[in-house]
Amino acid sequence: QEQLVESGGGLVEPGGSLRLSCTASGFTKDYYAMGWFRQAPGKEREGISCFRPRDGVTNYADALKGRFFISGDAAKKTVYLQMNNLRPEDTAVYYCATFSMCATWFFQIPQWVGYLEARGQGTLVTVSS
Repeated sequence: QEQLVESGGGLVEPGGSLRLSCTASGFTKDYYAMGWFRQAPGKEREGISCFRPRDGVTNYADALKGRFFISGDAAKKTVYLQMNNLRPEDTAVYYCATFSMCATWFFQIPQWVGYLEARGQGTLVTVSS
């Protein structure tokens, strides 16, 4: 059974940092890329970042560049999301996902949603004082 298990969410004050982790298991074929998206209450899904294990290519949504950083360990089938200088508007459920595409332009187009394959159950991040 394919699973993506996230951890690391929680409550953090504005300006603080969190690191999310996600480990994949049960996949019978290699996935092309792993990454993250989020969804706040009443809002559409928002792409965050992707990581391509075979060569380390990454991409970020423009609005999050400079604050969010993705990394991965292909051998451990794990991807991380370091989130710095968090703001109340970052409050959302954060989902780990596999994608059939990840390129330097990926989250700059709305069609990224069409490349979403599996996703985890999500981890809640709340930014509040």
